[in-house]
Amino acid sequence: MYERVLVAVDHSEVSVRVIAAAKDLATLSKGKVWVLHLREREFGRLGLTPSEPDEEAHEAVRDGVDALIQAGVDTQGEVRETVFGHAAREIVEYAKEHDAGIIIMGSRGRSDLAGLVLGSTAHKVIHLTDRPVLVVR
Repeated sequence: MYERVLVAVDHSEVSVRVIAAAKDLATLSKGKVWVLHLREREFGRLGLTPSEPDEEAHEAVRDGVDALIQAGVDTQGEVRETVFGHAAREIVEYAKEHDAGIIIMGSRGRSDLAGLVLGSTAHKVIHLTDRPVLVVR
């Protein structure tokens, strides 16, 4: 069973289901969960500008951590900064740092064609990691 779980969250509706899946898995294994949100920064005229306010970034993690702690799951949360387009690499690296046995993340439900053209973070994570990835819709 997976005793070390990495959960990547964003502000989409699917994040609630991602947290629920992590809760179920961690409860079964009595494992630990790390909740990660990546605050992307984009290049602009003023240098790297954040894609969201600091409070909003922390809210995504806080909501997930609170729900897991209320369920009795050993949980930590973190917001990390990354350059736009590098979220998948950051998620994979974070999983390695914490020796996560599985990565749980959401999919926004784009079609395969849209994911191919626009790029899907979940799709990239699956191809970059050597760990199992549970994609929740």
